[in-house]
Amino acid sequence: MLHRDAPRLWRRLLLLGVLLFAAVTLNPASPVRAGVFNPKTFTLKNGLTVVVIENHRMPVVRQVLLYRVGAADDPPGKSGLAHYLEHLMFKGTRTTKPNEFSKIIARHGGRDNAFTSPDATGYYQTVSKDSLELVMKLESDRMANLVIDPKEAIPELQVVVEERRSRTDNRPSAQLSEQMTAALFLHYPYRIPIIGWKHELEKLTLADAVAFYKKFYAPNNAVLLISGDVTVDEVRPLAEKYYGPIPRGPKIVRRQGAAEPPHRVARRVTLRSKRVREPRWQREYIAPSRGLGEKRAADALEVLDVILGTGATSRLYRAMVIERKLAHTVGTSYDGDLLGPGEFSFYVRPRRGVDLATVEAAIDGEIAKLLADGVTQAEVDAAKKRLLAGAIFARDSLRQGSSAIGTALTSGQTIDDVENWPEHIKAVTPAQILAAARKLFKIERSVTGMLLPAKKKQRAATQPGKVN
Repeated sequence: MLHRDAPRLWRRLLLLGVLLFAAVTLNPASPVRAGVFNPKTFTLKNGLTVVVIENHRMPVVRQVLLYRVGAADDPPGKSGLAHYLEHLMFKGTRTTKPNEFSKIIARHGGRDNAFTSPDATGYYQTVSKDSLELVMKLESDRMANLVIDPKEAIPELQVVVEERRSRTDNRPSAQLSEQMTAALFLHYPYRIPIIGWKHELEKLTLADAVAFYKKFYAPNNAVLLISGDVTVDEVRPLAEKYYGPIPRGPKIVRRQGAAEPPHRVARRVTLRSKRVREPRWQREYIAPSRGLGEKRAADALEVLDVILGTGATSRLYRAMVIERKLAHTVGTSYDGDLLGPGEFSFYVRPRRGVDLATVEAAIDGEIAKLLADGVTQAEVDAAKKRLLAGAIFARDSLRQGSSAIGTALTSGQTIDDVENWPEHIKAVTPAQILAAARKLFKIERSVTGMLLPAKKKQRAATQPGKVN
């Protein structure tokens, strides 16, 4: 399963249920301090990091095994390899037959899946508490003992090729996003699609996948997260029993020399297609990220994202949907939880009859207004309440704790970064937001994308002596 947005999903989900918790306890000035998920952690002798998040609301547990390797770590010329290996991880070990992994979990009433993101590859299962040992046994087995029959590898590659065809090649909006990302990053490997370029994807081999597996799939390059109705004292002996005997792999140094050069020219991408009925407008900016050490700028941009383009009370929605009636939908999205550069994006679906030049001028006008006047303290306080309310709501979820901490530990952050996130959000000021915005919104560091219907063909004029 592709997961381009894995690093940002947990924060987006935090915004659910916001109004239920916007009370006194959410006052940004409150002196009360508490962690978000209060995890407990330990490290095995072979280097495996283990995180336990207790949640005793129901007798269910979730195991997530994350490898610190993602699509951005694909070797040159072999794009899509991390995702292809994700598929092959279900094709058997020394003790399980192809596809038996998921069947065993289903027989025990559980669910499982996997994902590939730019920075990580993850495998997860949700089962009843009494099946925790089973899933730890199965997952540790395929960490150490993957065995793939060549007869399984070739058809599975065709599955991935078909996945690319259905999700990207047959969808104009996905094609535009892919081309915009390729144009946004001049050098950093985020420019390459997770699923790979078709001409490279089709040439991947089983030998490529096995080499990738042997290099990256080792305990010292992984994070094991267990959340649910368990304690650290219950998890530790199981982790030592099943994961502990697996040998440590070689030390991995990620993406040496993978840095963006200066951006000097704004880029524009236009895609026309017969499948497009309504035009769309998008823009993406290279942005600070926590993985690159720009944590306080990332905090400021996270608050700005809420003020500028999240929901019906945002600046853009009020200006372009309610007041000027230029758009059906408009918004922003910020992803700063990455090992490499982040992204800040705008998207607009205009009303019928409104051309994209008008939409773009309106967006540029709102950015200019922001850069000139900044944001108000009232806007900042309201945005903080939304974000902090979501943090409380997230504590009830099995998924969000492991997602947030897993994202941090695979993108150059720490557990403390997650646990102290509410305090950092509370500390954001209007001045910090303005400074971050002025550094971010430079047109030469952007790509503007337009999705348009295909041009109508002109009928040839009738000439004397000819029948058309």
